[in-house]
Amino acid sequence: MTLPTILIADDDRSIRTVLTQALGRAGYQVRSSSNAATLWRWVEDGEGDLVITDVVMPDENGLDLIPRIKRIRPDLRIIVMSAQSTLMTAVKAAQRGAFEYLPKPFDLTELLSVVSRALAQPSEPTASNPEPKDSEERLPLIGRSAVMQEIYRTIARLTTADLTVMINGESGTGKELVARALHDYGKRRAGPFVPINMAAIPRELIESELFGHERGAFTGATNRTQGRFEQANGGTLFLDEIGDMPPEAQTRLLRVLQEGEFTSVGGRQPIKANVRIIAATHRDLRTAIRQGQFREDLFYRLNVVPIRLPPLRERAEDVPLLARHFLDRAREDGLPAKMLDQGAIDRLRQHDWPGNVRELENVMRRLAALCPDETITAEVIAAELTDLSPPPSAAAPGAVSSGPEPMVTAVERHIREFLAAHNDGIGVTDIYDQIIAEVERPLIRMTLAATRGNQIKAAAMLGLNRNTLRKKIRDLEIPVIRGLM
Repeated sequence: MTLPTILIADDDRSIRTVLTQALGRAGYQVRSSSNAATLWRWVEDGEGDLVITDVVMPDENGLDLIPRIKRIRPDLRIIVMSAQSTLMTAVKAAQRGAFEYLPKPFDLTELLSVVSRALAQPSEPTASNPEPKDSEERLPLIGRSAVMQEIYRTIARLTTADLTVMINGESGTGKELVARALHDYGKRRAGPFVPINMAAIPRELIESELFGHERGAFTGATNRTQGRFEQANGGTLFLDEIGDMPPEAQTRLLRVLQEGEFTSVGGRQPIKANVRIIAATHRDLRTAIRQGQFREDLFYRLNVVPIRLPPLRERAEDVPLLARHFLDRAREDGLPAKMLDQGAIDRLRQHDWPGNVRELENVMRRLAALCPDETITAEVIAAELTDLSPPPSAAAPGAVSSGPEPMVTAVERHIREFLAAHNDGIGVTDIYDQIIAEVERPLIRMTLAATRGNQIKAAAMLGLNRNTLRKKIRDLEIPVIRGLM
């Protein structure tokens, strides 16, 4: 039996050595080169069962090589790896026909798994998709953290599909930016992108906003008006804050998703719903389902592909990149050019950013406009963030802080604030589940981070059965990023 041959192109000798050794131990034959020309010659000669190529090489961009390979050997699988860990790198790799994209540094176990899947799949030509125009324009999403790489890869895969997506994340994390990226780089990019915020529309007008109305349908309806479904025909309808949709509108939306058509308010003629649905919410919809506030059947219709956007405090390594990006944007908009010294960057990374990326953008724009010096220092950042901080909790008279707040104190304060915010008790039936989930999610996520994604070690540290841990990871939608090479 002939062993499969893997062709590798990367100008980094250490990467080639590591890959050659790992693939050799896994039972594959390996040929490696430092340039694209040699890889192309091997492919032209009919060699290799799989290609692993870097993007940046001395003689050619690996992404440009993919269409050439696909033209002469359409069934040859290609895995792209890159240290240029941006959304556009992932999107271009997917749209040019790559089997998978892996950001550097990567997990060898994951690489071997991808290689195995690529070789096991039937040899069917992979159709590449035309790329969106102006693909080199400013990126919609910024960040090179591991969790953002997973989001980029998910978005890239979805550009070749037309699936319904549910985006979950705190306010200010960039849910609409993800929705726009899914549209702008997807199959429906030639059509309209129509956003609607369900929380901003009066309850009695939601159905008219979504489905339109006929003349005379209600008092004040003097003309026929298109709804958002009609406006988004052939494109994407973005339903922001879907968790705030009232029950009667949920029922109508579910019917549209099931039947693929709708009628306007006061209308009788069915209208075909030719739209892709992307929904977003900051709420825990599973909790809303248990409380009877959200339809379970609608949730599963919308939650075909879930994407969780992490709060900025979970990707602090992206803060410097984002801060510089916002200062650059401010300069392009006519504000004075500013730069951050290392102390300022360190201080920015220490902040919790309760308002997430939106808060960081506001701070950077404000400093670009108001800071008199060209270089922003740690002292300037500290003063700005102190001004934004909420007043401290009331403490006993004469109490002196003696270090970090004990966990029990932080938990008691959080529960006290939660109960104060729901002192009327209306609609709150699962405080226990909500509080436990808020503690459990960061506990599991940070333990996985400490073990570099090793679930066996994490389960042992937590004192949980491995299957129990896997179930909690799935139920809490915790992204698992395995150890980096």
